[in-house]
Amino acid sequence: MYKVFVNDSPLILTNRLSETVNGNYFLLNGTAIKEAINALAKNKLEEAFIYHPNNEEILKKFTKKIPLVVAAGGVVTNKEGKVLFIYRNDKWDLPKGKLDKGESLEECAIREVMEETGVKDLTIENFLRTTYHVFKRNGKYKLKEVHWYAMKTPYDGKLKGEKKEGIVKVKWKGPHKIKKALENSYTNIRILFEG
Repeated sequence: MYKVFVNDSPLILTNRLSETVNGNYFLLNGTAIKEAINALAKNKLEEAFIYHPNNEEILKKFTKKIPLVVAAGGVVTNKEGKVLFIYRNDKWDLPKGKLDKGESLEECAIREVMEETGVKDLTIENFLRTTYHVFKRNGKYKLKEVHWYAMKTPYDGKLKGEKKEGIVKVKWKGPHKIKKALENSYTNIRILFEG
């Protein structure tokens, strides 16, 4: 099963028919996928399901209809145990970005965090999880697959948001401020902080 978020509403790709029983069910074809995404984007549905019997094939078939953009990012912690957040598009987010050709996911995650925040001396501790969300670019829907890593840094220098990426603030946040930031964030970001 994959949970793909459209805004904050889940589009669930599943191989279990039982999950779709009381839900809004769509076929795994281009027209139906776009219908489901549009309905979720316009808040006409709270959630939608796409069924395919083979769990390994479902994402491959979905990405034939909606182009896949692979990205990586980090949940970065400093020496005080605070987490690095960025602010763009009027929401708190975490640094991440698109994979370059020939680059590993880990290299991408570190590069993107450095570019978007100015933070250096990053070390990956472990892989956290992969999240999925749909976004629109030039009038076309795309699926972003983000590979998230837990990172540490001793860096205590100046934070610098990447202006061309629309990042207006970069902040270290402790537990209380993280909780507040997550109230104005994305579901995929909140998922990363769930126990």
